[in-house]
Amino acid sequence: MRLFPGFEGGRVETSGATINYVAGGAGEPVLLLHGYPETHACWHKIAPRLARNYRVICADLRGYGDSSKPEGLPDHSNYSKRAMGLDMVELMETLGHETFHLVGHDRGGRVAHRLTRDHESRIRTLTVLDISPTLKMFESTDIAFATAYYHWFLMLQPAPLPERLLQGQIPLLLLGRVGRAEADLSGFDQAAIDEYVRCFADPAAIHASCEDYRAAGTIDLEHDRADRGKKIATPLLTLWGARAVVGKMFDCVADWREVAVNVTGRALDCGHFIPEEAPRETCVEIEAFIARYEAAH
Repeated sequence: MRLFPGFEGGRVETSGATINYVAGGAGEPVLLLHGYPETHACWHKIAPRLARNYRVICADLRGYGDSSKPEGLPDHSNYSKRAMGLDMVELMETLGHETFHLVGHDRGGRVAHRLTRDHESRIRTLTVLDISPTLKMFESTDIAFATAYYHWFLMLQPAPLPERLLQGQIPLLLLGRVGRAEADLSGFDQAAIDEYVRCFADPAAIHASCEDYRAAGTIDLEHDRADRGKKIATPLLTLWGARAVVGKMFDCVADWREVAVNVTGRALDCGHFIPEEAPRETCVEIEAFIARYEAAH
């Protein structure tokens, strides 16, 4: 728990995976979901701040960190955001939290969106960091976006080509580099980087992350298209990096208003890796958003 002093760790068996997590603090529950190429460690600058007022749970998504990494199915359904979201519902239920606030960065934001779609009665507030909805982003793809987010289109290729190309390259090939010509690791703690390197040294982690992206370009789009025109009522906060790809190429507030009724948001002065590049500002925004909700209820 070097990155999360005062937190305790554990593992929970869900219906489809074993989920690793850390938890700390007391109060209303807040679940934090990480992005790629990271683990729950990405929250180490934010979780202790939030834990002063909330019960904070940081989980490794299925296929990441020290959670289990099942072999991908032919239709990639066991890495669909529906399956990964269900893991988190079952995790929180096991920990005694029927309802909770939900925050997701990058891949974790996509899991959080689907989780809210499928289990909306459980989610008090939804915060998504540096993403627009998956369907919107794929349907808006042009050469500029495909160049900036080339890893999306590499990783959804059939196995084993992406796995072979990426083994030994992740996380440092992408960490601190998304949307930049050269990597900038100045916002990352070395202990967190060491944790990402440790976890992605496992070939099963490379395969699992590719399955996550394969699902995003196939079965996840089917689920999203089936929900087209249906808006979630859960209050939604979108934050994005002013110097990141999504903020430059997409209108995050407008995009999220296509899928949710109650949307607010703004840019932060940082790049893509918001939890590590702008932790204080992010924490302030999340706490204010949750406080508004709690005051209204």
